[in-house]
Amino acid sequence: MKTAAFHTLGCKVNTYDTEAMMELFEKAGYKIVEFDTKSDVYVINTCTVTNIGDKKSRQMIRKAKRQNPESVVTVTGCYAQTSPEDLKKIPEVNIIVGNKDRNRIVDLVEEQKSFGKNINIVQNIMDTMEYEELKISKVKDRTRAYIKVQEGCSNFCSYCIIPYARGPVRSRKVENIIAEGKAIADQGYKEIVITGINVSSYGKELKDVTLIDVLKGLNKIEGIERIRLGSLEPLLLDTVFIKELKNIEKLCDHFHLSLQSGSNDILQRMNRKYTKEDYYHIVEKIRYMFPLCSITTDIMVGFPGESEENFIESYEFIKQLGFSKLHVFKYSMRQGTPAANMKEQIPEWVKEERSKKMIHLSSQLEKLYISQFANSRLEVLFEQKLKKEYNTYQGHTKNYILVQAQSEKDIINQTLLIELSDIKKGYIEGNIFNGGKV
Repeated sequence: MKTAAFHTLGCKVNTYDTEAMMELFEKAGYKIVEFDTKSDVYVINTCTVTNIGDKKSRQMIRKAKRQNPESVVTVTGCYAQTSPEDLKKIPEVNIIVGNKDRNRIVDLVEEQKSFGKNINIVQNIMDTMEYEELKISKVKDRTRAYIKVQEGCSNFCSYCIIPYARGPVRSRKVENIIAEGKAIADQGYKEIVITGINVSSYGKELKDVTLIDVLKGLNKIEGIERIRLGSLEPLLLDTVFIKELKNIEKLCDHFHLSLQSGSNDILQRMNRKYTKEDYYHIVEKIRYMFPLCSITTDIMVGFPGESEENFIESYEFIKQLGFSKLHVFKYSMRQGTPAANMKEQIPEWVKEERSKKMIHLSSQLEKLYISQFANSRLEVLFEQKLKKEYNTYQGHTKNYILVQAQSEKDIINQTLLIELSDIKKGYIEGNIFNGGKV
């Protein structure tokens, strides 16, 4: 039986795209095997957000060919899209696809195997105006299922290569999203996570549909208990949108709103489209409608020109807002972006110090947030059994608090009422209450 192996670098969208391509190979008669084993075909779905992503992608390409010198090595994803000429120089690469025409990937592999000629079909992604339908009919190895609703980004933040790698915004048809949601529910999955390159831009180019239409459709699917939104751009959440969200009964009260910096000077240099005052008022509106919600965010430290005063301003603003958790990133220079040519690049040791301070603040904020739920009862969807703990399972509440509880029975993919008790680092211990009946 023909075999194919996959390796994914980067974001949740790449993970989704990989699983969709796996299905294409399975339908064509291929058996999917582990990447570390000998395979007829290797597919490396690359990331190019940082130079490290490029380096890891090249390492995986060479590893694949070492494992089977006769294999067809196919490179797709963001690095393939932005640097096809560089990849052509790597002798181990047989096929370069990029972020378009991935639905042709099996045919391209068969063509290369038949004729022996290397293939490069990467085109200018900026000319792509239609969503490429790569769907998943079965979800692998997860309790929650991701649904991709859109592709591309048109924000052009000064540090980010993604608009050049993914192209302009293209939204998926609502009916195709709902159909996939129903297929996921039929498999017994109870939670859906909405994902995309820039979820907030959904429907922007269609004009007659919005993200609310998608959420309303998914909300009606029997069997789905939770709908969780992926990362959002803050300006999407105006008063009207937040009120509409409140009417989506299955929506999780967890919002990941990308901030990047709490300094207006740095936000402007980043080409972000809001001020910290705008962001503050948006958070106020969300908390008014969802009083105990979790709000998480992305924070970048060490952006070019970030003075110590800018960093302190950002630190204090984040502390004031009281996020439930921070995702902290050190600025990484990416060639091809405006920020790479900016003066006042920050030394690595300064970035490291600032990163440590922000991560410590994140731990403090997380503990402060989850402490308010001690001795309360919340519904938990259990996702996995811990290997090193006796009969211990863990899962998340709707507002994304990690909970651990013990059970003699298998409770994976069950939603149970848990009485929360002891606060630990990053999670709360709890006990099943009243048999877990919700």
